Amino acid sequence: MRNIVLGVVAAGISAALGWLARTYLWKRKLRRKQAFFGLPDNSESLLVVNRDAGSTELAVHRYDVFALLELSALIKDCGAHAEVITQDAARQGFGERTEFCVGGPTSNRRMMAHIAAMLPGVLVKVDPSEPGPIRMTYQIGSELYLLEKGVSEYVLLARLTAGQPGLTRPVFLFCGQTAITNQAATRYLARNHERLYRKYGDNSFVILLKVVNSQAYGPDVAELVADVTRAAQTPLPTPAAPRNSHRAS
Repeated sequence: MRNIVLGVVAAGISAALGWLARTYLWKRKLRRKQAFFGLPDNSESLLVVNRDAGSTELAVHRYDVFALLELSALIKDCGAHAEVITQDAARQGFGERTEFCVGGPTSNRRMMAHIAAMLPGVLVKVDPSEPGPIRMTYQIGSELYLLEKGVSEYVLLARLTAGQPGLTRPVFLFCGQTAITNQAATRYLARNHERLYRKYGDNSFVILLKVVNSQAYGPDVAELVADVTRAAQTPLPTPAAPRNSHRAS
């Protein structure tokens, strides 16, 4: 009988220790996630919604809706709350609340303002008079990245802070050449935030992703092209020559 009792007690102690260890690891993982996104328990965040650039009405593209749903799930996992506002209704600075800004500068004025203020090395060619292959080209530093819709599309994913790290809430930018690339960037962030946190911590970063063959694979195949943080934060040099263009092979 004594052996049975000792066995039960030992099993209970082992189970309790296992539960405590799992709880500790889960909480540590959660704290890292909250630190990366700037979303402590019960904090407030801002989801800035763009509009469908191809619509004459104030509509949101369905892929951008999917992107917002993915971000909402991340925010909920952190135990935080989100306020959704349209890009033309955002009339506040940044740093007080974590902000998730979705859409390219043609559909999101807020994105245009963020790029101008914090990413002087990024230029998006949005002039409607530009020929089809040139419009929506991204210039980052001295490099050009052309849009080939449905085949090779680019998106900038950035985590930016104003001032010293840790003192302000970050701004996350999902600036894509097409709506489907915005969703690809949010999905990439959801899948890779732990790796990004290990690499960058609380620091700002800007990475460029390429969405491959979206007409067949949707937003699921997104390749990391490069870390372009330094180039994106350095004022642009003279205009890049077309021979530096990047095209899908």
